[in-house]
Amino acid sequence: MPKDLYGSALFHCGPIMVQREDGSWGVIAAGPTTSARMNKLEPEFIRKFKVRAIIGKGGMSKETAQAMKEVGCVYLAATGGAAISLAEGLSRCTGGEWLDLGMPEAMWRFETDKFGPLIVAIDAEGNSLYEKVSSNLVRPQN
Repeated sequence: MPKDLYGSALFHCGPIMVQREDGSWGVIAAGPTTSARMNKLEPEFIRKFKVRAIIGKGGMSKETAQAMKEVGCVYLAATGGAAISLAEGLSRCTGGEWLDLGMPEAMWRFETDKFGPLIVAIDAEGNSLYEKVSSNLVRPQN
């Protein structure tokens, strides 16, 4: 990895960026992407880099929640469709890696200020708001 990610937050996002005349980068839009697409690799990533928070939409698997519990990581749900509002909370882009992959696939580093709103959807004990809601659904009787 091009940057030590230990203890950081990971945002599942494909931002729209703009490079300024001075060479710095600004973020125009930063909406969450579906986190479930990352389930295959996320548990190993969480364990290896001791990630403290993952931000995205739609939740993650039980295996990922277990890795979060082991490390003390939380899953923070961001609202889909709020890309402009969320971008306002990314106060500064401190760099990007793998730009040859394209803007939305590159790895960007941001500083944040009043980023959100976010909902703790999987806590550091592995408790999932998604599972709780699903278990409380009334199933139709045949």
